[in-house]
Amino acid sequence: MAENGRQALLLARRLKPDVIIMDIAMPDLNGIDATRQILDEVPGVKVIALSMHSEKQFVEGMLRAGVMGYLLKESAFEELIKAIRIVFAGKKYLSPEVTDIVLRDYLNPSDEKGSERAPDLTLREREVLQLLAEGRATKEIAKRLNISIKTVESHRRNIMDKLDLHTVAELTKYAVRRGLTSIE
Repeated sequence: MAENGRQALLLARRLKPDVIIMDIAMPDLNGIDATRQILDEVPGVKVIALSMHSEKQFVEGMLRAGVMGYLLKESAFEELIKAIRIVFAGKKYLSPEVTDIVLRDYLNPSDEKGSERAPDLTLREREVLQLLAEGRATKEIAKRLNISIKTVESHRRNIMDKLDLHTVAELTKYAVRRGLTSIE
């Protein structure tokens, strides 16, 4: 059990589990980026997203990160056990509600307004953006990420330039819309 995405990454490295049940909305490092890093660093592990979020950006983010399954927290316990067995066997599992979202997007990819591709941020830029959106000070971000204050400021400038945003409030709104953090 991990309290945040960084702890999930550390536990995955140490324990090397077969299957991880990952929440999306976690402090410090969101579930999407934690999943990416875990799948890069822990061979053979399979990840199932278990989230209260059924919005397209969350589902899409986790699927692109490489999860093998996606369930909503409102799902029954039996569905979770079924998903674990299916994913452990090397197959994908989506709860019915999530399948509807994926199929709707696949069948009508241009229906969503503002679906233009977001500028690509590096993993480090996404980490800095999430921590900024969570209200962390530059000094605290530097300490958490083991980088200098000037590097954090440089990342913030690069993020703002790439996204054409000019305030931390705008960055926060962007991070929430993109599923990097939540208002919870």
